[in-house]
Amino acid sequence: MDKLVDSESIKEFRRLIEESSKIVLTCHVRPDGDAVGSTLGMAHLLHSIGKEATVVLPDKAPANLSFLPGYKEMGVYTCHPDFCRKTVEDADLIICCDFNTPSRQDSLAPVIQNARCRKVLVDHHQEPERFADLMISYPDMSSTCELMFRLIAGMGFYADMGLDSATCILTGIVTDTRNFTVNCKHPDLYEILIRLLEKGVNKETIVKESLNTRSYWSLKLEAYAISEKMEVFPAHKASVITLSKEELDRFNYEKGDSEGLVNRPLEIKGMVYSIFLREDPDCIKVSARSCDGFPVSEICKDLYGGGGHVQAAGGEFYGSLEECRQLLIDAMPKYDKYLKKVK
Repeated sequence: MDKLVDSESIKEFRRLIEESSKIVLTCHVRPDGDAVGSTLGMAHLLHSIGKEATVVLPDKAPANLSFLPGYKEMGVYTCHPDFCRKTVEDADLIICCDFNTPSRQDSLAPVIQNARCRKVLVDHHQEPERFADLMISYPDMSSTCELMFRLIAGMGFYADMGLDSATCILTGIVTDTRNFTVNCKHPDLYEILIRLLEKGVNKETIVKESLNTRSYWSLKLEAYAISEKMEVFPAHKASVITLSKEELDRFNYEKGDSEGLVNRPLEIKGMVYSIFLREDPDCIKVSARSCDGFPVSEICKDLYGGGGHVQAAGGEFYGSLEECRQLLIDAMPKYDKYLKKVK
């Protein structure tokens, strides 16, 4: 396996773990498979080497991840703030997974940032803010879980990794690569898959539960979104889906129900990028995906103060859903220049 991670960072990470007894792992708001997989996966590994490790989430993880071992033991700040604050205060090391700026933790951010203990960032998003004592950031990784596996192996803990840890780590890789179909830059990612399968992981179960299992209302919502709300702009090779709060309520929307919706228009032949605008209670949530190297991260950064990966990005808009939609449509010609560079 290629040694892509700086050896000094690996040594420092192991030293911090060895010097700590109570460790908290945390991630971004609206946690996805990679966020939950990397925190839970590392927590199980830490348990196996005798450390007290607790996962503290900003808010609830989606139900499609409930099959993961340790799912019910995670602390959720929006549900149990006192427990989460006390756990963070008592920690002597905090491992921040899968986010590049404290603001992505929403109301949990000040609790984590005000903690007096040392902090480590393990992340794969672009342009991270320097808020941790040890910054381990590799944007060209497929997922934070890929990076976490490389760290575990590099620190010499692979032999200590059990089935629970391996299951969580592979779940993050599977969800962020859509089952090894996108973001697979490094060929040895498949060697990582082999090493995790050697631990007894059931990949079929992970794919079924995390990608191919959904509620009745979630399926109805997607069908409505595609048939009634998807707009296609052939001249720009773009698609836009908008869903208002009223429409979400009509389909009994729950967190995670629209997961993967932004990817569906990319199945249309010739489509290069897709953007999904969802009306949340406090803002318009923007999700963007693309193929062929088209930089949707530029659109999210320019229009919505966001960012992310070149082909997978997001942001937020504070205004009406129609204003958000029109801003995007008016700006599309500006980004046509990137269409000439797609592979």
